[in-house]
Amino acid sequence: MTTTPIDAGTVAKILASCLGSDASKYHAVIAVRTPVASQHWDGAVIAVDSAGQYVQCETKGDRGTSQDVPPTFINNRLWGTGHIVEYFDSIGEPVGQGRYLSLGAGHYTSDVAKITISYGDNPKQYPAVMAGGAFFYTAAFSTGTSATNHFSATSAPYVHAYNAAGKEIYNQKKDAQFTGNHK
Repeated sequence: MTTTPIDAGTVAKILASCLGSDASKYHAVIAVRTPVASQHWDGAVIAVDSAGQYVQCETKGDRGTSQDVPPTFINNRLWGTGHIVEYFDSIGEPVGQGRYLSLGAGHYTSDVAKITISYGDNPKQYPAVMAGGAFFYTAAFSTGTSATNHFSATSAPYVHAYNAAGKEIYNQKKDAQFTGNHK
């Protein structure tokens, strides 16, 4: 789904409402609006400080909120050796009758040149927004059950990462953290 950029003045307001007095320590690497707005969200700002600590603030107009307490909690998650992709927050919410908004983000190592997202069992992959070591994805789905719907609110997003040569180096569908198949 298509995202649109958020202007710098609005980004500053979003970070200030999300981070309070810490906002000045962060600079936005991704600031986009989702293709549709839900009751609580219409985009996201992902920002990073000089120590490489990320924050993800969901937006509604010029206000930002984080489901993490503190908002920088996303950096305290395990980043083990061998990880190529690490996840921030993935959330979803109904968007009026028959529609659903899904969004998520994370960061990646320097080995990654491209991140894509697939949904459910559909093999088609959609590009994620990438900047400053972070990625963001969003999609709007129909919640109906007609045969023409390829996605639904239950179509889980799966992250795929590719190196500069175009080789897939990470597939969330095969990640033991999500499949439970620890070897």
